[in-house]
Amino acid sequence: MDVRRRNNVTVTGPADAPVLVLAHGFGCDQNMWRLVVPALAERYRVVLFDYVGSGGSDLSAWSQERYSSLDGYAQDVTEVCEALDLERAVFVGHSVSAMTGVLAARAAPERIGALVMVAPSPRYIDDEGYRGGFTAEDIDELLASLEANYLGWSSAMAPLIMGNPDRPELGQELTNSFCATDPDIARVFARTTFLSDSRDDLKDVTVPTLVLECAQDVIAPREVGAHVHAAIPSSHLVTLDATGHCPQLSAPEATAQAILGFLESRL
Repeated sequence: MDVRRRNNVTVTGPADAPVLVLAHGFGCDQNMWRLVVPALAERYRVVLFDYVGSGGSDLSAWSQERYSSLDGYAQDVTEVCEALDLERAVFVGHSVSAMTGVLAARAAPERIGALVMVAPSPRYIDDEGYRGGFTAEDIDELLASLEANYLGWSSAMAPLIMGNPDRPELGQELTNSFCATDPDIARVFARTTFLSDSRDDLKDVTVPTLVLECAQDVIAPREVGAHVHAAIPSSHLVTLDATGHCPQLSAPEATAQAILGFLESRL
């Protein structure tokens, strides 16, 4: 199995520099990082990849059984790290990938030495004493709408997820990304994402961790960032003066500077 080809791995930056592994969220691919990569790649070796089923990955390698669990996506991460023989890399995960990074770091601690969680959420559904941002009924309706008409759902939801209504081109980019994903694969990834509960996994995080949240985010409200920060003793919380769930697109300079600042002060 050629993991590099399977996951469409690309590498940039100085060959002898510390390594950052950037992982995208639901409905996206590595292209979502393009605005922050130049700043990061000046000082770090940057590894980009697509989860199987996303972007330029090998779709023939996808299976519903494997990717119906976040562990399947974490296995992609560990296999990419193994294929590149990475040690103590910094894993930068957006949205649900923040939790994938937690699982990967636990499964292969020799491969991942720090975590950067961009707009993370360990659970999207509200629970007693926990605000995830959605009721169970909200998520049921979201998944039913997605399964009934994925393209229509994408056109309606992507701009809301992106936020920044004064910059409609951002919402259109996310819409295009969602719509480029195979609907059957997207339905499985959506259920895996929005029904996940990784709160108990946070206690296992022992590596330096940056929790990077936006001031306004309908998918991961501020209470979620506070929960993640409180659950990980080794974490540092930074709130960006940014709106929406994708600060690497809406506020790329601030996102890159927050990541670089963390790396230089904590590692």
